[in-house]
Parts: sequence; structure tokens; C-alpha cells
Amino acid sequence: MTATHLASSQLADAVGGSEPPADADALVAERAGRAREASRVLAATTRQDKDAALIAIGAALVANSSRIIEANAVDLRRGEENGTSASLLDRLRLDESRIAGLRGALEELAALPDPIGEVVRGQTLPNGLRLRQLRVPLGVVGVIYEARPNVTVDIAGIGLKSGNAVLLRGGSAAATTNGVLVEIIRESLTASGLPADAVQSVDDGGRAAAQSMMRAVGLIDLLVPRGGRSLIQEVVRSSRVPVVQTGEGNVHLYLDADADAARAVPIALNAKVQRPSVCNAAETLLVHAAAGETGAAVLTALFQAGVRLHADERAAALVPGVPVLPATEEDWATEYGDLDIAVRVVDSLEEALEHIRRYSTGHTEAIVTDSLASQRAFIRGVDSAAVIVNASTRFTDGGQLGLGAEVGISTQKMHARGPMGLTELTTTQWIVEGDGHVRS
Repeated sequence: MTATHLASSQLADAVGGSEPPADADALVAERAGRAREASRVLAATTRQDKDAALIAIGAALVANSSRIIEANAVDLRRGEENGTSASLLDRLRLDESRIAGLRGALEELAALPDPIGEVVRGQTLPNGLRLRQLRVPLGVVGVIYEARPNVTVDIAGIGLKSGNAVLLRGGSAAATTNGVLVEIIRESLTASGLPADAVQSVDDGGRAAAQSMMRAVGLIDLLVPRGGRSLIQEVVRSSRVPVVQTGEGNVHLYLDADADAARAVPIALNAKVQRPSVCNAAETLLVHAAAGETGAAVLTALFQAGVRLHADERAAALVPGVPVLPATEEDWATEYGDLDIAVRVVDSLEEALEHIRRYSTGHTEAIVTDSLASQRAFIRGVDSAAVIVNASTRFTDGGQLGLGAEVGISTQKMHARGPMGLTELTTTQWIVEGDGHVRS
């Protein structure tokens, strides 16, 4: 399945294209109303109680592993029958190891500081007024996503810890798995003395429910789309609810003139091959003309790992014995989400930066170099959410950066940028305390 077809299938499954009927509007409004009530309870819940609930959810997921895996097998079988790509099936798959990982992520969240109530700044004015700016929850967060059942748990956990209720539209590809996950989470919340309506799904409302979420002004405080480019852009264009644009990852890895093959090869393999379906996987490799030997070593290693090389003429000449596909203009702008990579040889760091500025989606760019001057120039010249030096692009991840799980990776510049953890799901409130003060 091509990247274009993949994005189109995600878009159709997640948001559809028709006007939502009245019953979908009513369904979303009713559940968002219950979520609002639950969010008020969470906003006043102590850290101790929230952390205990997170740990309880993690334990319940592991205790119900067989039930989750059985449901997941239904979704995987349906995906295979429908011709779903291997990369999407990988995103969809849950096994005992991944479920244990979800538990670990929830326990990491529990160990993190609670952002709610943090004093961002404060002062006493000359007139005696006492000011504090505090972190408070956003309220109700809606998430539209595809074929990623792990997102169901991540969002539920981050929402709970940050005092927000969440409304989820996970799409039909993972519907069976998500249904079981949400049920287990809600049961655990109830057992922990917290409102089950803090985590709700609108999957039973179908594609129309996603459209209704985009129209739910005053009911949903923030909407986060996670998926392919078409899905994200449709939500950004159509939503009347505030949206954080996330996850478009046309990620670049640049090998500078002095890049060493012993360092570059493992970085490139990890960035492209470890999990090619995710948004922080490398999609374009730029090679300085003076780094030909290193470039050849990297391309050979990628090819041997099963990566299809979409190379310009100069890049192809680096590996004359390796079959390549001629790179086109479309390749430079493509987020493959698969074992494909576009390759171009450049004559300077500035030419690499010009390429990145033209084609980047603002997610992550990385450089492999021994030059401090090149490192500084690259950092100054790149305008993306994450800039990485001598390490894999796969580190642009909330868990890897110590934020716990993440809602998504924001590629915009307002409110949140990069991996969105607990702090990014808060807003602030001004507390002004006086003693009979009046304004003159």
C-alpha cells in the first residue's frame, strides 16, 4: 500500500466525509457533558489518588492480557483480510510485551510530578495585590486517531494525571481492541473511586462522531488528531474546536562531511528500520559529497536491512552494486511510514538546510558530525520541534525524553511544541488576592 493510499484509508476510517447526523451530534454532546462533570472531579483529585489509579489501571491491563490479545487478534485478522499494510498492522498489534510496556508507561507517569497547582510565576505588586499564575487542567480533551490501541492507554493515563477527561475516537481498524481497553480502564477508575466517565469512547458513533467532535465548540476544549497527513490536515481544516497539529513526520537525517561510518550506520539503521511506521522514523537521508564512503556504508546497510532506496543520481553512484529507485520530487515530500527512504547528495551543510527548510514538516531533523561548528550551524538553521545531534531521530518521543507517555508530537508553534506530556495538557489561571483593593 502506498503512502498516499495509506493516508487516504486512515482519513476515511477516522473522520469520513459526510455531514454528521443529529444522533452523532447528540451522542458526542451527551458524552462530552459527562466528561465535563468527570473533569471537575479530576481537577480536585489529589496526586496520591491519581497515581494510585494509574498503577491500578496498569495492573488491570496485565491481568487482562489474554482478553486484550484475543480482541486484538480480531482486529489484526480483519486488517489482514482488508489488505492493511504491514506497517499499520505493526501499529495495531498488542502482545504481552507491549501490554507490559503500557503498564510501565503508566507507572512512569505515576512517578512524575503532578503539574496541577504548580506556580508558574508569582509576585506582590507595589499596591499590595498578591498574584499567582497556576497550572490547571484544560478540561475535556478529544483525540481522533487510527490503528494505535496503545494511544488509548497513553491518552487515558496522561489525561488522568493532568486532571483532564478524554473523549476518544479510535477508528474501526482497532475498534475491538479499543473497546476492551476502554472497558478495563473504566472498571479500574470506578474501583479506584474516580469517575469512569473520565475516559470515554465515541467509536460506536462511527465516522460521523469524529465530525461531531470537530463541531463540539464549548464541549471539547482541545482536539488532537493522530494519524497520517490527510487525517491531520482534514481535522485542522474542518475543526471549529481548537486543534493541536501533531505527528506529520517527514524526518531528515544529514551526514555531514566528516561523519564517521561507525557512528552513522547504527544511527541510520535505528532511525529508519527499528520501527518504520512511526512519525519519528527517518524518511530522507542527506549525504554531504565529502562523506561518500560513509554514505556508501550507510546505504549498503539500509539496503541489507530491507530498505528500498529512492536515490538521486549522485547517491545511486555511491553504491553501484545496489539496486535503487530514481528519486522524484514527490519522494522528497513523502512520509513513507514503511521501509523506504529518499536519498540525496548535497555539496554543503547549507544545501542540506535548504532542502530541509523546503520539505520538512517541522517534526525532527538530525545531524551526524564531528564538527562543533557544523553542529551549531545545524541547530541554528533548523526550525523544527526537535533537533538531534549524533543520535537517532527515534528519541523524539515523550517516554524517551522523560515526559512519560505522550498525547502526540506537536509540529506547530502555539501552546505546545514537540512531545506533548503532562504540562502540555494544562493551561494557567491567574489568582489575584487583595484586601479591599479597588482600581483607581
